[in-house]
Amino acid sequence: MKSKIHEFQLQKGRVISNRFIVDSFLGGGYEGEVYKVVEQHTNSVRAIKLFYPKRNEKFKVSSRYAKKLDKLRDSPIVMDYLSHEIITIKGEKVACIISEYIEGQSLYKFVQSQKSKRIAVFPAIHLIYSIVCGVDSIHYEGEYHGDLHLDNIIIKKFGLEFDLKIIDLHHWGDSKKDNREEDIVKIIRILYDILGGDKHYKKLPKSLKEIICGLKRTLILKKFKTISDLRYHLETMDWSDAA
Repeated sequence: MKSKIHEFQLQKGRVISNRFIVDSFLGGGYEGEVYKVVEQHTNSVRAIKLFYPKRNEKFKVSSRYAKKLDKLRDSPIVMDYLSHEIITIKGEKVACIISEYIEGQSLYKFVQSQKSKRIAVFPAIHLIYSIVCGVDSIHYEGEYHGDLHLDNIIIKKFGLEFDLKIIDLHHWGDSKKDNREEDIVKIIRILYDILGGDKHYKKLPKSLKEIICGLKRTLILKKFKTISDLRYHLETMDWSDAA
């Protein structure tokens, strides 16, 4: 049976769950839509993800997502989970995840805002190290992200250190080990992209090429069997050729 709701299209000022006022639409995907909202009485800003009922039978997807966020509550890179609730929209029960609202911009927009549309070598190394440390904390709990890319990494602060958050954690049917390996490969791809991609790859120092491995999955996973291996490599290798 098809759901009555295909797109929520909530307008600014709409009150949902009797206490959240819709401020703006943040984005949507296969599972649902995300809105910036303001909590009545406290004026606290939150993010709400509304799950399409047709893709969330018996609330299994939203519940699994909530449990994953709660399990990773101590990870500094994962957004803070607040609650899983069931609300009614147009007469239909809809699950929603309420979480912190993350101020900042996507890594993609951040890179595009740079003069050369790429990040210089040393800031790129520090940024990727911050991502690796964050994902390491996820893998430590036996979990994974599942779809890391430039659009779901949010930069909150850029300076001597990067304050980052990742969004859109996924759950796939195959093994967690395979997905943790995919996280490693995707992080290497992110490093390649923020350094300018194919246009600048040949000019990169050898130390970076030895990490990127020509984006060859087998070579990457042979060198970095776990995210901790990649973290240790970044912490101990000689970066003098990148000067």
